[in-house]
Amino acid sequence: MFTGIVRERGRIAAVEGDGVTRRLDVDAPATAAQLAVGDSVSIGGCCLTATAVSNGRFSVTAVPESLSRTTLASLAPGDEVNLETATRAGEPLGTVVSVEPEEEGARVRIETAPELLRYCVEKGSVAVDGVSLTITALRDGDFEVALVPHTLEQTTLGGLEPGVEVNLEVDILAKYVEKLLDPDTISPV
Repeated sequence: MFTGIVRERGRIAAVEGDGVTRRLDVDAPATAAQLAVGDSVSIGGCCLTATAVSNGRFSVTAVPESLSRTTLASLAPGDEVNLETATRAGEPLGTVVSVEPEEEGARVRIETAPELLRYCVEKGSVAVDGVSLTITALRDGDFEVALVPHTLEQTTLGGLEPGVEVNLEVDILAKYVEKLLDPDTISPV
């Protein structure tokens, strides 16, 4: 899973390929330090697999499907790219603070980092473990969502308890608004 929050801008160091597949070598010290061979990495919003990692550089191979459906085929040495490593198990984006019964549903409070809270607004959307929900309250450091009985029964959210770690995806519209207000901002992919 990717959050869409760019962690580093890398630079294409080399491109090799026969036109069918392309190997991309990317200079990106911070990203390379977090990668191992086989890890997923987002390059300009395209999920690829690291095939080599060393000395502040990593490599990926783009196959025909990726090359035909993305801008990866147009990358050349010297081009800058937005990078993000995948969220790993054990690196939660949110922690359940409380779960309070509310008639037949529940109200859940989730703590998360300011980098994600900045995209949250009351009555806006957020996905918790892949389930799209409406933010019912927003405070410094956390937000609340209300879970209806159907959501509690049909998803894993019915098992939430304080201390449980959850994946979060923020509303893409908030990112668009940020970009419109500050066009010089490098928007998350």
